[in-house]
Amino acid sequence: MVIKTKEHSARQIVLVTGLSGAGKASTLRMLEDLDYEVVDNPPLDLFGPLINQAGQRLAIGLDVRSRGFESHRVADFLAQARREQDCAIQLLFVTADYDVLLRRFTATRRRHPLAGDGGVRPALELEAEMLAPLRVMADLVIDTSDLPVPDLRQMINARFSAGSGAMLSVILMSFAYPAGLPREADLVLDARFLRNPHYDETLRPHTGLEKSVADYVKADPFYQQFYEHVLGLIRTVLPRFAEEGKKYVTIAVGCSGGRHRSVTIIEALARDLSEEPMIDELPASVMVVHRELAREGLASWRWAVLPDGTS
Repeated sequence: MVIKTKEHSARQIVLVTGLSGAGKASTLRMLEDLDYEVVDNPPLDLFGPLINQAGQRLAIGLDVRSRGFESHRVADFLAQARREQDCAIQLLFVTADYDVLLRRFTATRRRHPLAGDGGVRPALELEAEMLAPLRVMADLVIDTSDLPVPDLRQMINARFSAGSGAMLSVILMSFAYPAGLPREADLVLDARFLRNPHYDETLRPHTGLEKSVADYVKADPFYQQFYEHVLGLIRTVLPRFAEEGKKYVTIAVGCSGGRHRSVTIIEALARDLSEEPMIDELPASVMVVHRELAREGLASWRWAVLPDGTS
């Protein structure tokens, strides 16, 4: 599916924030490789002058270390800049699960900027609370918990490289409800009412990536009606998202284990959306992420439609 988004002015500004250890520094380096000027951790009072003097591309890293940092100040600044500046400003939020961040801090022996006598985890929880208003405002939230660095680079390239401004990229994600809702999801759908292959001993060890499981799920008498409604809903809302200027849309489908029903539906959506007719002959991308399978090492995210528009 290829959908044209609102056109933006030539200057591109990216504000990068998120939890310590989640990959903000790596993201800034990747943007630098895309010819963005990069300024990391400037005092908040310098944001206005930096944007006023920015060239065609500027990336600014900000977090709790920044002098004068307060989420409401950043939010006010961002809202004002979007109203007044002759540039497209995007807010990118990088996050990861606490357990993953704890392991990263242990491996690198780095000190969390908010860590005191209470250790890293309380510092992460405090940081998440301080940054919560910005995560809500973010144009894109990237969870790096299960995302290898090369895959993160591909995502950044697809979103921010030259020529990517005219496309809407869709992320299709399966997940398990007990493991928590995907934080970045724009649209969440529940497949738990469909019959569950988990209760069939021959199917339980397998996943929705396999035909036997997919056929079992699709044989549910309510599957086809549900799926057609879901596909129709997506075809309805994606153009409206594009009209609002969104570049990334995450559509998540959940079930009890994130291995069978949700995976089956996401795979079907990936196939059907990749076969949509071209619109305005512009490139777009569709990514597929099976969150729980990735955590088990059974699958990695992949392109259903590459950024150049090919399947």
